[in-house]
Amino acid sequence: MTIKIGDTLPEGTLAEFIETATEGCALGPNTFNVQDLAKGKKIAIFGLPGAFTPTCSAQHVPGYVQHAEALKAAGVDEIWCISVNDAFVMGAWGRDQKATGIVRMMGDGNADYSRALGLDADFSKHGMGTRSQRYSLLADNGVVTQLNIEQGGKFEVSNAETLLGQLK
Repeated sequence: MTIKIGDTLPEGTLAEFIETATEGCALGPNTFNVQDLAKGKKIAIFGLPGAFTPTCSAQHVPGYVQHAEALKAAGVDEIWCISVNDAFVMGAWGRDQKATGIVRMMGDGNADYSRALGLDADFSKHGMGTRSQRYSLLADNGVVTQLNIEQGGKFEVSNAETLLGQLK
């Protein structure tokens, strides 16, 4: 079943490549519990099929990097990009996209979290296996308050501009 407005984010974990070791976060891949990270925060989350793919790299991630300050000014505490890639790939992609410190690049290596959201997609015909649908959502203290799911390969409603407009 697909997540909907009013639902609580499902339990699960995501992995993030940490560039600089800090107390509680070692250098390299770290796994985080989504419920713990979402507690008490307003989080803009966008999901996409894959790192280094054309629309994702040319439009989706750059839009959230570009509009990060406006999203934060509208009350967003964190911005997450979730993709069915490992934390190493997501870290490299974040560096490539100049997203480090702006957008948390969260790996969902086995698509477990995308599946829990009901937003997984079969990209086998493209040789990519199970991936994520393209979407955006806003979670306030773990509860979904906005949800935008793209239809059939489109990029029209999951962009940063749409989510920012929903915050005003």
